[in-house]
Amino acid sequence: MIGSLTLDQLRVLATVAETGSFSAAGRKLNRAQSAISQAVATLEGVQGVTLFDRSGHRPLLTEVGRALVAQARIVLASAGRFEAMAAGTREGIEPELAVAIDPLIPTAPLIESLRALRDTFPHLPVTFSTEGLRGAERRLRKGEAALAFCLLLPVVPEDVVALPLLRARLVPVVSPDHPLARLGRPATREDLHQHVQLVLSDPNAPDGPSYGVVGTKAWRFVDIGRRLDFLIAALGWCRMPEHLVTSHLANGRLVALPIADDLGPAEPLTIYAAHMRDRSLGRAGRWLLEDLRSRVKAAEP
Repeated sequence: MIGSLTLDQLRVLATVAETGSFSAAGRKLNRAQSAISQAVATLEGVQGVTLFDRSGHRPLLTEVGRALVAQARIVLASAGRFEAMAAGTREGIEPELAVAIDPLIPTAPLIESLRALRDTFPHLPVTFSTEGLRGAERRLRKGEAALAFCLLLPVVPEDVVALPLLRARLVPVVSPDHPLARLGRPATREDLHQHVQLVLSDPNAPDGPSYGVVGTKAWRFVDIGRRLDFLIAALGWCRMPEHLVTSHLANGRLVALPIADDLGPAEPLTIYAAHMRDRSLGRAGRWLLEDLRSRVKAAEP
């Protein structure tokens, strides 16, 4: 009951509009035609509107009737989602799943897993956010995300459950129009000091630890896509995740930048699937994590 309105009345109204007659609606709802007519008449009387023009052979929706049928369908759909969410909660499915990812994370396998999650749990509300560096971990700690795909530097915190998911290799690259691309030899640290380095930065801690920064000419970015634009425009050099620059290296928009005595990360960075130790994942979160891990494993050479 919603005030003087019931979901049953809205269901009858929508069914009459869908089937085109009171008798057809009665057959679909397994009720007598008189019960359908009475339900519509009661709805019209209580709401003080005329929903159907009954002057012809078949009842026709009035202008207000068409508008209210649209609203009735919205309310019925919301009620259906309410019931589905309640049923899912009884089965161990979380009422909502919030996911956050850091900008260095490869998205292709995650997209496929999120699509499969939607098919497996069609009534589960999912929220998704792409964060600046360390942003996914912050959302996790604030309770704004149940599951984060992120880097955890310099070490995995003790209050976080972190499962290694995949590795991201960073490669130094530059535009072929940049002076560093025309050295004809590996760049030295002195060479790099003379040029702008495009650095991915934590927006909440711009003065925090910097990993792999060479020299003082650093332009800082939160958005890795914007950093890529500046890189291609020959405004600086940087280390980029290999999966993001493979196509640009192939078509010549970027070139590899060999560095003498490179002190950058020798090993690929570990991407973790993480959740807070004191907040266990629900059934859908566990399903998403296992599906993603299986996809990543299947894609490994």
